[in-house]
Amino acid sequence: MRKEFYQHIFQQQQATEAVPANEEIAAWVLKLFCLLFPERAECQLSSAGEVKAEFSKLQTQLNRILNATKACDNCNNAEKAKQFFDSIPALYEVLNTDISALLEGDPAARTRFEIIRAYPGFYAIFFYRVAHELLLLDIPLLPRIMTEWAHSKTGIDIHPGAEIGHYFFIDHGTGTVIGETCQIGDHVKLYQGVTLGALSVDKDMANTKRHPTVEDHAIIYSGATILGGDTVIGHHSIVGGNVWLTKSIAPYSTVYHRPDIEVVEQIKS
Repeated sequence: MRKEFYQHIFQQQQATEAVPANEEIAAWVLKLFCLLFPERAECQLSSAGEVKAEFSKLQTQLNRILNATKACDNCNNAEKAKQFFDSIPALYEVLNTDISALLEGDPAARTRFEIIRAYPGFYAIFFYRVAHELLLLDIPLLPRIMTEWAHSKTGIDIHPGAEIGHYFFIDHGTGTVIGETCQIGDHVKLYQGVTLGALSVDKDMANTKRHPTVEDHAIIYSGATILGGDTVIGHHSIVGGNVWLTKSIAPYSTVYHRPDIEVVEQIKS
């Protein structure tokens, strides 16, 4: 019995020995993070030529990771890696809108440096946007590994399949969940503990829209739970803390939770 078990474990190891560790995949994302935003760490280079060379190295590394993970047996992984790096200028532009949203929307934010170096919301958004771009190229597995890595570091869970517009703002963020089929517009603000989830987790719903749509300029405060693929948060709406929603709300709505809380002051004799 024991011999068969050991043989089984050995066979599993043989089948997966070429797959890079999650730490190596995350390290590649962090190198890209540092190259695009040197505020993240000491990544300053002396010339545009050196910058180009570093991007070339990262593209080669991505190709190697794609080959090692056998992400797509019938794909030209070198071409996939090239397509991803061709998208980098547009990705960089969108990420800068996210920085602007955080800088303009959080009174505690002082500088871009602070947001890039210290804000968990931007860390999670960066990993999400890289993962989403790879998912658009039909690359499996790696996007989920990337966003789950960010989840483990920040407590912010963004599925790489979610569609998120420009100027995205996540403040504090711990406990925030954004499901696979969420559609989020531009200039949306989320606070900690927000759940954009599904009403049902039945496996036969895998290819249907299960998660809400949040339109432009909506604000969703801490602890709010919004569920269902048909649920739409209209543009310029405000959803207050601890609200539970399974129905759509019109644009410019304000929804809030009214708990029955009574404070009785005791008068000292």
